[in-house]
Amino acid sequence: MAFQPSLWAALPWAAPFLAFVRLARQRPNLADAPLASGRLVSVIVPARNEEANLPILLDSLLQSVYDPVEILIVDDRSTDDTAAVVRSYAERDGRVRLIEGTDLPEGWFGKPWACVQGYREAKGDLLLFTDADTRHAPELLGRAVGALESEGRDLVTAMGRMICGSFWERVIMPIITALLAIRFHPTVVNRARRASEVIANGQFILVSRESYEAVGTHEAVKHEVAEDLAMAQLYFRAGRPQLFAFALKLMGTRMYSSLSGLVEGWSKNVYVGGRRSFPDEPIQRALIPVMFALGAIFWLVPPTVLALSLAGVTPAWLEPALLATGLGALFWVLFDAGFGINPLYGLSYPLGVLMTGWIFARSTRRGERKIEWRGRTYSSS
Repeated sequence: MAFQPSLWAALPWAAPFLAFVRLARQRPNLADAPLASGRLVSVIVPARNEEANLPILLDSLLQSVYDPVEILIVDDRSTDDTAAVVRSYAERDGRVRLIEGTDLPEGWFGKPWACVQGYREAKGDLLLFTDADTRHAPELLGRAVGALESEGRDLVTAMGRMICGSFWERVIMPIITALLAIRFHPTVVNRARRASEVIANGQFILVSRESYEAVGTHEAVKHEVAEDLAMAQLYFRAGRPQLFAFALKLMGTRMYSSLSGLVEGWSKNVYVGGRRSFPDEPIQRALIPVMFALGAIFWLVPPTVLALSLAGVTPAWLEPALLATGLGALFWVLFDAGFGINPLYGLSYPLGVLMTGWIFARSTRRGERKIEWRGRTYSSS
């Protein structure tokens, strides 16, 4: 009698749906925080070759209902018209200032250096570090300050919505976002007992000046690629209370607009950041490449077996492979729909996993020896 695989073989691909129990809990939410005002906030934006993003960001920041605020754009030795864009806004609104960054010192990565230069020029009692590719709703800053004050926190960071405009963004970004959202859900981060359970989103980090100086400023993480993750761990070790909150209706970010940008950006981050996320767990750090590989294999096995079955190579596995592939497709359809992406892109998940796996492999191969970003090449080894 020929071997007949049971449909029970597809059961493991139902397990990811349990993640929706966690993902559905979108609390705490900055939209629920009180709307504050009164303390000067210095908004610090590191900007290297951001001429395309800055008008969108500045238009949104200048519509903020929060008052008072100053907006410091640190031009990190850009080779495009970043400085000219900022000057044009500064001429129209005195809240905007251009900080012309100096050359990168030895031992520093670009973003921490830009952040420190902004901090040195800032006048505010509160400091907001935000990225040039973000978009802020008018109430975002006021709600974040309200959360910081009402919750008694020294750091408030937020998870905004993904903005995806191209095919590859819609195929790849959900895969990576799912990994981060499940690994570092706010409900876990806010009750963290270990440094490996905390994270900050570098797209939006609001801190009190006093706490920022107490932990050593960005100078303490000057050599870090994932400086936001390292900063959160720094606050945790110092016993400084943090809040990680949802802000899906208040903030959006379009991280990358092309496949080359996706590859360069995530190749820079995923391996080094993955290792940094386990600061006190050497075994987990060493197993990061294995974790990446097993995750990709998990999602790619069903469609691969299905293709082989349809080709007549493994006909006995057709039904379980079809069911497992269908479960995988349903998971990603629902995930995309929940994060505001056309759910039909969920059907392309094998391609997304394949491309993400290649990015992870590229990042792992380079490790800390060769980190490239915005025309700079670093090595932290």
